[in-house]
Amino acid sequence: MRWIKHLVLDDLAARRAFPRATLKAIEGSIAEQEKRHRGELCFVVEGGLPLGLLAAGRTAHERAIEIFTRQRVWDTEDNAGVLIYLLLADRRVEIVADRGIDAKVGDAAWDAICRGMQSEFAAGRFEAGAILGIEAISDLLALHFPAGEDNPNELPDAPIVL
Repeated sequence: MRWIKHLVLDDLAARRAFPRATLKAIEGSIAEQEKRHRGELCFVVEGGLPLGLLAAGRTAHERAIEIFTRQRVWDTEDNAGVLIYLLLADRRVEIVADRGIDAKVGDAAWDAICRGMQSEFAAGRFEAGAILGIEAISDLLALHFPAGEDNPNELPDAPIVL
């Protein structure tokens, strides 16, 4: 059954769930929220896994770690980069956080944010779910890595659709 979902939920399905206006709203939310802290947010959505990864049995969490590395979310000054990854075919939200913020927050907080986002996504409220997650993560980043005088934008704010 997983194979069918991944083959059916492709880039087109991701673009239907996240049309251009929704992607712009997510980008704007990331840009606005990053003014509050020194962390960096990266939002990635994927309809289904590529065939090779699916055949290898790759999980959403493993794919999120791969994307975290490929997008260089770990490569920030304060080690406070956070990836939000949504795999539509598996209905999974994964948060991968760099060691600086993860050491201060821990799994329970990330899991709670994922559950809140998944609840919104299950109801078809993709923009609201994404922004809910961005704001919740930003609250944690602002608490532990508040913005200072020098607050460069180290990663692009635009969401990525794979």
